[in-house]
Amino acid sequence: MSAELPDILDAWRMVTARREFEGRVALAALPRLRDALAGAEGEVAFALGFDRDALRVPYLELKLDAELPLQCQRTLQRFGFPVHTVQRLGLIRDEADEAGLPPGYEPLLVPEDGMLRLLDLVEDELILALPVVPVKPGSESVERDWPVSAEEEVRANPFAGLAALKKQN
Repeated sequence: MSAELPDILDAWRMVTARREFEGRVALAALPRLRDALAGAEGEVAFALGFDRDALRVPYLELKLDAELPLQCQRTLQRFGFPVHTVQRLGLIRDEADEAGLPPGYEPLLVPEDGMLRLLDLVEDELILALPVVPVKPGSESVERDWPVSAEEEVRANPFAGLAALKKQN
């Protein structure tokens, strides 16, 4: 992480001061994310901006740019998954405050002491950006070049055996 950025921020002081931060952090420094990646090389560029909107709702705008190394579950090849996201997080003190957030805001429950860990915010958003099943773009040709035969499809269908039993009776 960039040396001038603090590890922990007081969210409410940052909103009052309308502070903005920019930095870069190595993917290797994000342990929860690292377990889901095919490698830990690379980095993420981020920008955080604290402010209040026209309705006086305190928010944190988080921008991320990264290329995450993932393993394609179709071809088992490694590929770079681009992440370019802008997320507006409405800062709330209590879960009941979530209903008062404007559309387009994601709630961020701020601890009682108001302190937020900068890297945790970045890591959380990257984890949310991960696909459930990573598939390399352009790997659709695998299915086109090696189509599943009708016989294999019947064998793979768990209800095919039941249908055969039904026909016997």
